Amino acid sequence: MPHAEALRETVAAAAEPWWRGATIYQIYPRSFCDSDGDGVGDLPGITERLHHVAELGVDAVWISPFFASPMRDFGYDVSDYRSVDPIFGTNADFDALVARAHQLGLRVLIDLVFAHTSDEHPWFLESRASRDNDKADWYVWADPKPDGSPPNNWQSVFGGPSWTWDARREQYYHHNFLKEQPQLNGHSPGVQEALLDIVRYWLERGVDGFRFDAVNFMMHDRALTDNPPVANPKQRTRPFDYQHHFHNQSQPEILTFLERLRTLCDAHGAAFALAEVGGEQAAQEMIDYTAPGRLHSAYGFDFLYAEQLTPTLVAEAAARWPDRPDLGWPSWAFENHDAPRAVSRWVAPEHRLQFARLKMLLLAALRGSIILFQGEELGLTQVEVPFELLQDPEAIANWPQTLSRDGVRTPMPWCACEPGHGFTRGRPWLPFGEDHAALSVDAQVADERSLLHYTRAVIALRNSQPALRWGTLEIVEAGEQRLVFDRVRERQRLRCTFNLSEGALALAPAGRTLFATGHVTTDTIGGYAAAIEEL
Repeated sequence: MPHAEALRETVAAAAEPWWRGATIYQIYPRSFCDSDGDGVGDLPGITERLHHVAELGVDAVWISPFFASPMRDFGYDVSDYRSVDPIFGTNADFDALVARAHQLGLRVLIDLVFAHTSDEHPWFLESRASRDNDKADWYVWADPKPDGSPPNNWQSVFGGPSWTWDARREQYYHHNFLKEQPQLNGHSPGVQEALLDIVRYWLERGVDGFRFDAVNFMMHDRALTDNPPVANPKQRTRPFDYQHHFHNQSQPEILTFLERLRTLCDAHGAAFALAEVGGEQAAQEMIDYTAPGRLHSAYGFDFLYAEQLTPTLVAEAAARWPDRPDLGWPSWAFENHDAPRAVSRWVAPEHRLQFARLKMLLLAALRGSIILFQGEELGLTQVEVPFELLQDPEAIANWPQTLSRDGVRTPMPWCACEPGHGFTRGRPWLPFGEDHAALSVDAQVADERSLLHYTRAVIALRNSQPALRWGTLEIVEAGEQRLVFDRVRERQRLRCTFNLSEGALALAPAGRTLFATGHVTTDTIGGYAAAIEEL
């Protein structure tokens, strides 16, 4: 493919690894494309539609979990790390997907969940059988307090104590999320070896890297120390919000395991290791987890749950990742399968069309690797899924206080005129948004002014400009409305100006306009407009 060949030459010439500055496209398998008409997306469906992803000009796809699972948390509760769940296809289907992706010049990243498994995983079934079997310490078990209550005050992300009683062992087991997701004991040498074997298995099957889910939850404080309370929680929708999570996660021993992961990835050439890191300590942990010899990159929730997109937010996030040899490489996402659609979160409906363009250009201008969530290139909006159609266990448990993740996980609309919008011949597992047919892929392919065509142009711009893909980032201005920064690499300096408000602002031209969106003149930048100039 011409784009892939040209980019490989550019990367080689710059002596940069492929993932540095890459654009990664996240696919949520249940909602991408359904090949067999059961209403749920699958791996053959992804393979069928990969040409759409390749035509965006991205470097890689990240595929959310497709492993065997009871689907209590839709694949993030794994019962067999080496098998594709039948709802998604077979291992042979995965091999075909990888082959097609590589043919199109795309690398393939997969999502590995190493903090917990399903309670139906054979490891857990053996662990819970007795206190003295070979896997007795592979999960976090603890005796009750003398009064029979849980061992400490730790709370689950999904609500309630993070301990569940098991009569077989007459002990509690720990789970940071659902009770059906028992916590692996990441301190156990046996667990660590088993997890490294899983990485080897998929590397040998042809994958090019991994996104490690909730990696800072991998290990716990072995003394089971109570978490301290939060004095004034910003939100009070879950007991989890009332604690500082110093002891149920974020343990220093995680760093040594990450070094082992990195060594294994390096042994397989260009394999990329990306950490997802959330929580109140995420800013420092992302730096720690990507220090030399550890994972290549990390991303957190700087933008994913932000109520507003402001110049200050962008400037502060960028400032945490200066271009220094002792620091890792950041990755950024404005949307993913857990966070509401940004165009519904950050702007009023009447400004969505222009704001979607500004947002895409801003993401492409950031220093780091960038991640697009499926449908972001179409400007898909958040869907209000009624309670009776909800699938998200967290939203059901905490209704109506917790925003459902289902609203961002709705199916991709491929064809406006078909009953299942080209996603399925059956009934989709989640409903489409009322406005999603008009935003379908076929409708936007036919319209050269669409966001889809614009996204392709923005990614092409990023790939063609060394300063955007690899350069340093220098904040020039971060006011209430206007954000200005320079991207610099060797002799190239690009001035990036963004108006993050709906009103027009003054603009002082600095050089030759390389790319612009919205109303931009020699002295004015309109609402939600942006310009990149070559100085």
